[in-house]
Amino acid sequence: MKDKLAALGPTRSADELPETLIDRVHVRVTDAALSLDRRANATRPKSRRGRVPQANVSAGSPKSSEEELAEQSLREVFRDLGVSYRRYRKQTGTPVMPALRDAAYNFRAEPSLTTLVAVAAYLDELDLLS
Repeated sequence: MKDKLAALGPTRSADELPETLIDRVHVRVTDAALSLDRRANATRPKSRRGRVPQANVSAGSPKSSEEELAEQSLREVFRDLGVSYRRYRKQTGTPVMPALRDAAYNFRAEPSLTTLVAVAAYLDELDLLS
């Protein structure tokens, strides 16, 4: 499991709080990867109610399990950020920020830590990354 997460970078100690936005997003992605890995290796995996298995045939070459774990954890953090932003918008009644929408489109087109940090930067300005 540590080999899988090595691709995501270093982990944090309990005392250490990341200061930069990249570090904070990286910690979230690493935590999501650990959670996904635990769920995948559980003795009684969670039911896959109505989910259709996704084919790994993008661009003709299958992804390794490490790449798949990294992408799944990026997407999970992205979904969590989306939930936070929608909750914020519901409470404040503000419209969607066009620049944030563009950053989200860029992440969906090319999921990576860099494009996820671009999305998180807008939410950090709104103080939604706690």
